[in-house]
Amino acid sequence: MQSGVVHNGGCAILGEVETPSWRDRIRTEDALLEQLDDQAEQARKRRAQALKDGADELGSVYAVAKQLHLSWTAVAKAIKKYTTE
Repeated sequence: MQSGVVHNGGCAILGEVETPSWRDRIRTEDALLEQLDDQAEQARKRRAQALKDGADELGSVYAVAKQLHLSWTAVAKAIKKYTTE
């Protein structure tokens, strides 16, 4: 027996864990992907609002882009796409 390792005797009755079918696993993963897509969309909207707030504070989209080392078109497109409905 290794030092620091506790051995609790050999429990013979552990029970079997049933593996979900491949169809159930696909359904589970599809649901997870949908949740992640929703979370990513919300993150894009929050990020765009932060970019817009930065442009308001610094006076231009260009100034925000320069500070973040991004193109001004990427910043402008994100603001336009995710802060207007």
